[in-house]
Parts: sequence; C-alpha cells; structure tokens
Amino acid sequence: MHNKQSTSARHFGGRFTRRSFFIAMPAFLAACQSGGMASRATPEPAPAAPPVSPAHQAMYAAMPDEEFPIPAIDVSGIDQKFLRQEVADPTGEAPGTLVVDTGERFLFLVQENGRAMRYGIGVGREGLAWEGRADINMKREWPRWTPTENMMARDPALEQYRNGMEPGLTNPLGARALYLFADGRDTLYRLHGTNEPWSIGMAMSSGCIRLFNQDIIDLYGRVPLGSQVLVREHREPQPQV
Repeated sequence: MHNKQSTSARHFGGRFTRRSFFIAMPAFLAACQSGGMASRATPEPAPAAPPVSPAHQAMYAAMPDEEFPIPAIDVSGIDQKFLRQEVADPTGEAPGTLVVDTGERFLFLVQENGRAMRYGIGVGREGLAWEGRADINMKREWPRWTPTENMMARDPALEQYRNGMEPGLTNPLGARALYLFADGRDTLYRLHGTNEPWSIGMAMSSGCIRLFNQDIIDLYGRVPLGSQVLVREHREPQPQV
C-alpha cells in the first residue's frame, strides 16, 4: 500500500495527496461543466418593437361619430412601415395621382414638392388580377359589397350575397370605397376599407386593395372624382432626366 501511494504521489508530481485530490475534484468538475455550458450559444433576446408615436395612436383611434362607429386599432403589433406617413415620392407621377404598388404593399397619393402620402395596403387574388391606369368614377361611404363570380365560384357560401351585402362593420368593403374605371368601363377593382386590420401588409385569398378603415376615410377625403390611379407591380424607380 505504501508503495502504491508513493507511486500515485510521484505520478501527480509528488505533491498531490488523497485529501487534496478530493478537495480539488469539485473545482475540476465545475470547470468541465462551466466549459460545457459556455460552448452553448446564448440566445439573443428579441429586439423590442419601437414605441408607437402619439401621432399614429391618434390616426388609428376610435371614430365614434361614423354611421357605424369604428373601433380603435391596436397598431403596436403592426409593422410601422404600413402606418400612414408622408414620404419622399418614389413614383415620379403627377401630383394627385394614386399609385398602387402591389408588390411592396403600399399605396401612394402623390403630392406637391416631391412628396407623397403613403398608406399600407393588403392585396388579394382579385387585386393582383389587374394592373394599368384607371380613373376613380365612383366613391361610396359605407358601401354595399357584392362578391365577384370568381369569388362565388371559389366559395359557394358567398352565393347568398349575390345581390349585395348590407353596409356595416362586418362588410368586407369597410367604411369607404373608391371604384376604378378604365375607358369608361368598371374594372371591378376597388380601393376600400377592411374589417380585418391585421391583413394590412399581407396577401389574402380574395378581395381587391384594402386599407385600414381610418386610412381609407383619410384617403377618401383627399381624392376627388376623376382622380387618376396607376396600379403596378413593384419596380425600381427610373432615374430622373
């Protein structure tokens, strides 16, 4: 036994005793454990969403004086790029023109001095089926909604609304609608409000171009009959010459 102990001591440099070995073990094991934990990547906390400005909170507040009182929209969970804001005009179109960019999910109302009012939009299959230039030949407050033949073919339950759905908060056209005509004919293309505010910025299965009810009311008040509209997929702006 004495020789074995001496051999062990010599193996550890002649300074390790049985007692010091067991005292050192917890530190040794702790070091291994610490090293193992350190090798795991610590997940980064998700960045906090920027606070919603008081101006945007006011824009999307409740509208109790409407024919059908509109509730406030909680915009804290919505990407702020889709909230109404004035921006540098990226379209190059004449002031007063509406430009619908279906790819980027924006609608621009071109203003003077190189500026534009930008609104977030939601698009659908019907809204992607047409592009080009048109005029706003009709405007309606709290419009009736009539599904297209394509919509009813996809969803037979909509047949009950063949002759129209009464206006109200559950109506898919929302609080206002702008009707687009090309060469004097109805394109069946609408810019309208929505009863699904969470759909702004998204592509849904049906419908035309939807805006927050608060935004379509704002746009409705800025756009006279006869205003020109350009509907296009997203394209990079052309250099000015």
